[in-house]
Amino acid sequence: MMGSGKTTVGKILSQVLSYLFFDSDALVEEEVDGTAVADIFKHNGEPFFRNKETEVLRKLSMMHRYVISTGGGAVVRPINWKYMQQGISVWLDVPVEALAQRITAVGTDSRPLLHYEEGDAYTKTFMRLSALFKERSEAYANANVKVSLENMAAKLGSRDESDLSPTAIAMEALEQIKGFLMGEDGC
Repeated sequence: MMGSGKTTVGKILSQVLSYLFFDSDALVEEEVDGTAVADIFKHNGEPFFRNKETEVLRKLSMMHRYVISTGGGAVVRPINWKYMQQGISVWLDVPVEALAQRITAVGTDSRPLLHYEEGDAYTKTFMRLSALFKERSEAYANANVKVSLENMAAKLGSRDESDLSPTAIAMEALEQIKGFLMGEDGC
């Protein structure tokens, strides 16, 4: 989901693994002459953006030794899963309440899917994120690895996911990736 920390955690993972990092949204922006995602949605529409996103993922799927942060909606197209499954997919599962707090704190101007609800910033962000999560949760569950920030916080005796550092989240992702790979190899 948007605001989950995909880019921040992805950059840490790429450093630890000595892989290159790419953000698929940034690559789509490059494909559209540097136009920001919010402006692409506004001027060209979501279907245009999703088509560009799919093309970017197709190109990236042919490469190796990369960490790629995708947009939160990339999961809704089955063809994108075909491309994402060329590697190991990681779902950063952050409670919607925490996402709404994070996004509201920095503003929603760069988030084109959050401009539809009435009410105060937190409430409208929470309501829209809840609807998006309901639409996408089944698709997110296709990920090879699920990093639940709620579970991580509980293990540490905290009820606040915001206490978790991006580095701690990245290390948890690496542990789960290792477990996934060991399970895949039958070890």
